[in-house]
Amino acid sequence: QLHLVESGGGLAQAGGSLRLSCTNSGRALMEDYIMAWFRQAPGKQREFVARISGNGGIIDVKGVLKGRFTISRDNPENTAYLEMNNLKPEDTAVYYCAGTFHVSRAAEEYDYWGQGTQVTVSS
Repeated sequence: QLHLVESGGGLAQAGGSLRLSCTNSGRALMEDYIMAWFRQAPGKQREFVARISGNGGIIDVKGVLKGRFTISRDNPENTAYLEMNNLKPEDTAVYYCAGTFHVSRAAEEYDYWGQGTQVTVSS
């Protein structure tokens, strides 16, 4: 199993950057899992952001976020990352990392979740 904890959220100004981290302290090897980031803004449903294959060779970022958001992972450090650049107020949300064996963007296909980290972007 995975035990995931996100960190790195906080307040940023529009145009700024943040780097989120997701660290696994569970028994399973993080490299066996597809890792993903989702976000949920107030009053909205959970939204897919990005995912990355076990060895990092395949990356999928939601189209409207390409060029601003980058997903990566460091398996020896049991950590996945989401770098967010040129932040916009509409990026404000709770950001979650998740792990799965399934090839999917759907939140319901992910088996392990972190507690979330708040990202707030001011205009």
